[in-house]
Amino acid sequence: MSHYRLPPGQTGLPVIGESLSFRFDPHFIEKRYRQYGPIFRTQIIGRPAVFMIGPEAVEFVLSSHMDHFSWREGWPDNFKLLLGESLFVQDGEEHRKNRRLIMPAMHGTALESYFGAMETLTQQYLQKWQLKGKFVWYEEFKQLTFDIASQLLLGTNTGAEAARLSQFFTTLTNGLFTINPLPLPGTKLGKAIAARNLILQHLAQVVKERQQNPTKDALSLLVQARDEDGNKMSDRELVAQAMLLLFAGHETTTAMLTWLCLELALHPEVLQRARNEQFELAQERFSLEQLGKMPYLDQVLAEVERLHPPVAGGFRGVIKPFEFHGYYVPAGWMVSYSIQLTHQLPEIYPEPQHFEPDRFSPQRQEHKQRSYSLIGFGGGPRICVGIAFAKMEMKVIAAHLLRNYEWKLLPHQNLADIRFPTSRPQDGLRVQFQQLN
Repeated sequence: MSHYRLPPGQTGLPVIGESLSFRFDPHFIEKRYRQYGPIFRTQIIGRPAVFMIGPEAVEFVLSSHMDHFSWREGWPDNFKLLLGESLFVQDGEEHRKNRRLIMPAMHGTALESYFGAMETLTQQYLQKWQLKGKFVWYEEFKQLTFDIASQLLLGTNTGAEAARLSQFFTTLTNGLFTINPLPLPGTKLGKAIAARNLILQHLAQVVKERQQNPTKDALSLLVQARDEDGNKMSDRELVAQAMLLLFAGHETTTAMLTWLCLELALHPEVLQRARNEQFELAQERFSLEQLGKMPYLDQVLAEVERLHPPVAGGFRGVIKPFEFHGYYVPAGWMVSYSIQLTHQLPEIYPEPQHFEPDRFSPQRQEHKQRSYSLIGFGGGPRICVGIAFAKMEMKVIAAHLLRNYEWKLLPHQNLADIRFPTSRPQDGLRVQFQQLN
């Protein structure tokens, strides 16, 4: 009877299982996928787990059988500890209610009101970079996206305070995937908890200010939001959601912008096509409407998302046992679906290692052959709530870069992909930057 047929795989060492291989071998999932196929079992982070790969598996987890899975029970304890009781780890009705409250702050008229400030901050940074000439772009993008998130999502001023907070977030992020679970002072997790406490103090103060003096940012909209019964979020909930908005609002965008600029530098013909599209649009004033007239830039960004997804996969806890491909997975196990490997399957994306924006052209549309083939922002009912904000931000920054600036990679740097906690080139992308002649 298939009920007792567990997926193929191995559990590794006692207690720690294959946690070290998962954390430090960049080909951990790929090797086992080749050996076992789209579902295999292992043991990581102290729990029995299965990995699921490919569009069919991803759709199963994110959509068709999502009632079998819990976000809260899936993510490692460090995530819950460091990111609090936000939308990220909520399930069921609680999640649906809070998502409905947050959605208006991330879409439609709210986005329109963010456009001007997003462009102004981008131009300030471009001028700063021109004066600097040489810099590490990952660090600079992190500051820019954090400033945008601080101003538009929380209504707080950019500058020294934002730079200090951004540093706290870096420390917090470094604690998300630590193997050592003891939060002792001086350990990565201990430092991350201390950083979290300082961020929460700051955010509690910001929430108070927005309650007394709402402005046009996402947090002010949340402070004023009411559900269908007329209830509002508690102070604690507001702080938790503000934490998530700031975290998610800059980490992943930083990763994608860094890879975008690296791939453009490595592919001059793609860079020139993207520039030409912008030069044509530059005859008119830059506007929100223009962002909808950049099909080639859309293709380039889709290819960056495919080849360099900021996060390699997602976790869920199994709350109802299920069968997939004839294998049985019990309740209490953990499931991880692989974004990175799903984006690398040659039957969907021929020559998957090759950077080729034309795979998203109207003629090819490789990602449309199977739903859940492009999942950098997730998919299904819980697709990233900030997807429209992130895409607008990346296009504003990319459009200005392409129209007015050029950059060269500096020699002697390591561009290998570091995957944890979010994807980035090892040395952060060192460039020489100047205005276009």
